[in-house]
Amino acid sequence: MTSATARATPVGSAADIDAALAGLDALETATEPRPPLALRIWSVTWPKLGAIIIFLLLWQVVVWSGWKPSYVLPGPGEALSDLGRRVTTGDFWSAAARTLQRAVAGYALAILIGGIVGVAVARFALLRSAVGSFITALQTMPSIVWFPLAILLFKLTESAILFVVVLGAAPSIANGVISGIDYVPPLLTRLGRTMGARGLQLYRLVVAPAALPSVVAGLKQGWAFAWRSLMAGELLVVVPGHPSIGSDLEDSRQLLDTVGVLAMMMTIFVIGVLVDAAFNAGDRRMRARRGLLPPRSH
Repeated sequence: MTSATARATPVGSAADIDAALAGLDALETATEPRPPLALRIWSVTWPKLGAIIIFLLLWQVVVWSGWKPSYVLPGPGEALSDLGRRVTTGDFWSAAARTLQRAVAGYALAILIGGIVGVAVARFALLRSAVGSFITALQTMPSIVWFPLAILLFKLTESAILFVVVLGAAPSIANGVISGIDYVPPLLTRLGRTMGARGLQLYRLVVAPAALPSVVAGLKQGWAFAWRSLMAGELLVVVPGHPSIGSDLEDSRQLLDTVGVLAMMMTIFVIGVLVDAAFNAGDRRMRARRGLLPPRSH
């Protein structure tokens, strides 16, 4: 074929080129089919089950060692049996519902306050100079020290518990927001402005998605502080007529019911594990959408 003929011969139609490019894209993004749902659930569950079994075995070994009498430190079998009995009663679920209601209300309010404060501090240099270190100082304060003030302000009421939960969680959430905004690459914000994003739109379309990983980390840490503050509050502030997991734990302690104490501690632990699993699932989904997870082997 002569050079003239080669120049005259078309390389291919637009449809052929698009098909070829699509094939190359498919090679780049080809992934292994997702395993069945049951297998995915098991792959996430078995490490936690293994850790729990190891913990229970270690607990039983300590009991067998005779370090403490069995009425002071009962074995896991007794605690699990008592927990199984409790979960069949309406009182247990009423107490659990009350505790979770407090946790959700306090955490939601902490997200609102922490988010607003975090954005304001990250946005305005004067606020950062004035209250930036103040937020970190609040985060380092043990939640237990707020209860004397909370009781003086609100007496033995739901508001006293909510006050401490919010103070325990909001600083962590605010710091997560501040850190996330601080680490947004300036190139992204310049690109957003170049494309016409300004003010709230810039934050919504550019800054917020870029800061999301740090914000999620702050939310997770904020939940941990909120849960710890709530448990301390329910032990110290017993609201008449409002049973809760913490008040049941305190009642068991006052009755010298070690089995009951351990059963309620296991309840608190299980709730913490379930919430952590929910945060981890959300974090994994976010990383998968951003292409930050290693590809599955073929």
